[in-house]
Amino acid sequence: MTVPAPHIPVLLDEVLDALAIAPGEVHVDGTFGAGGYSKAMAAKGARVFAFDRDPDAIAAGQTVVAASDGAITLIEGEFSRMEALLADAGVRKASGVTLDIGVSSMQLDQADRGFSFQADGPLDMRMSRAGTSAADFLNTAPEEEIADVLYLYGEEPRSRRVARAIVAARPLERTGQLATVVRKALGHKPHDKKDPATRSFQAIRIHLNRELEELERGLEAAEALLEAGGRLAVVTFHSLEDRIVKQFLRRRSGAESGGSRHRPQQEAAVAPTFERPSKAIRPGDRELAANPRARSATLRSAVRTQAPAWEGVRS
Repeated sequence: MTVPAPHIPVLLDEVLDALAIAPGEVHVDGTFGAGGYSKAMAAKGARVFAFDRDPDAIAAGQTVVAASDGAITLIEGEFSRMEALLADAGVRKASGVTLDIGVSSMQLDQADRGFSFQADGPLDMRMSRAGTSAADFLNTAPEEEIADVLYLYGEEPRSRRVARAIVAARPLERTGQLATVVRKALGHKPHDKKDPATRSFQAIRIHLNRELEELERGLEAAEALLEAGGRLAVVTFHSLEDRIVKQFLRRRSGAESGGSRHRPQQEAAVAPTFERPSKAIRPGDRELAANPRARSATLRSAVRTQAPAWEGVRS
């Protein structure tokens, strides 16, 4: 029996440096997971409000909450709703917001969640355990829609070939079945450095959980919630996520305020809501040796200005 690797918060020291926590500040952990960031924030003296849409994470996190002596409050819900959910708790502003985007180590390591092909399990992939499962989608969606999802969210260059193979192999119910179909369609060889099923699994997961839309709304929610001088820290794990964060911070810091024929002219007159973001940070050799899953992580951070949030302006 394989023992799951312990959850190790990625770029933890760098995230804490970006947050510059002062005792007594209110901080938001938008992606609680196993509670690594939340515990570290609380240890620095922060009052932490943490979110997770996964009911399993909420249940497991009660031990962390109980041990925090009131420093951590755990709320079930999407981080894109942080502003409204915190208002219900009487919190209107925060000194910091942290987001660790994507699937968690616990979700990957639990075969019954269906996020990984490393161990066979049901084709699920639902972070909230509600709504359409991966099996539902793959067994009912038109071939063209499946191909579009694989191309857009997995950047799979042979998406049409994979989609055709998926439709021909229906019904699919297990992660092992899907991985086999994808590998066969793409001509997988045992010595290949990267399993070709990786891109398809990523794409389907992102689509089902609306992860990129959640990230876009979450960044806007953080912008509205952060007080002047508040800090935003976002860790991403692939180019699609990182591009959204990078473009959001560039625009909100005025780096693209000149506009172009593709952007509304009035955006140039909107005051920047963030100072110029810090340089992107990636894991060093020591962290990669201790935690190989950190290899694709990127941290971007920025400090909130006094300007009002860009209401009605799309990211």
